[in-house]
Amino acid sequence: MAANILLNVNGIEVIYNHVILVLKGVSLQVPEGGVVALLGGNGAGKTTTLRAVSNLLAGERGEVTKGSIELRGERIEKLSTSEMVNRGVIQVMEGRHCFAHLSIEDNLMTGAYTRKDGKAAVAATLDKVYTYFPRLKERRSSQAAYTSGGEQQMCAIGRALMANPKMVLLDEPSMGLAPQIVEEVFEIVKDLNQREKVTFLLAEQNTNMALRYADHGYILESGRIVMEGAAKDLRENEDVKEFYLGMGGGDRKSFKDVKSYKRRKRWLS
Repeated sequence: MAANILLNVNGIEVIYNHVILVLKGVSLQVPEGGVVALLGGNGAGKTTTLRAVSNLLAGERGEVTKGSIELRGERIEKLSTSEMVNRGVIQVMEGRHCFAHLSIEDNLMTGAYTRKDGKAAVAATLDKVYTYFPRLKERRSSQAAYTSGGEQQMCAIGRALMANPKMVLLDEPSMGLAPQIVEEVFEIVKDLNQREKVTFLLAEQNTNMALRYADHGYILESGRIVMEGAAKDLRENEDVKEFYLGMGGGDRKSFKDVKSYKRRKRWLS
């Protein structure tokens, strides 16, 4: 990992409704200009981790009760979501969440609401978004509700880019999309990272796709980080291959064997 750390999450615990412990000492780092993948199955705690960083937990009666979150060395747990946006941290929520009644272009323009650098700069960013997402330019006047899932996902990412972010928290970008569209979305993430130097922390169940495009990965299980490493190393790890990439494990002959996989995970023993 690079020495220039943009985000440092150190041993955080998150509790919902003052009772339900969801994250149990999660630590991770995101270097400036990097792409870091947060991997794991449904319910592992990926979305909660992103929401802890972007300070969206309060809306779901959640809170960080232990540990610290730092952005460029500054503690940010007490900042409002709007203050996080002003610092360049934008979250793209799971499920796209476009404004259904607005056109694609109006959706994009809502992302520039906090900008203070003038109309010309906003227009230049909009042109840049249309360069990365030419399909959105074709559908710019279409009501978002009548566009495809892939177009809505592109719109959600484009809207985040309109805020001129330094870091994008991308939650399950592949959910519900055809494989070809998923690859297209990840290629755009790669381009934005390399050309625009946007840092990404992405939560993703599609481990194979995420590890192809990320620099570094963390695997979450039941609210804990159970493995981390360079993406290329995780792709070659035998446990990751078997339990997350669907490779190996050829000796399992029945569903009973599949159900007992947790007993055979070396990191849980």
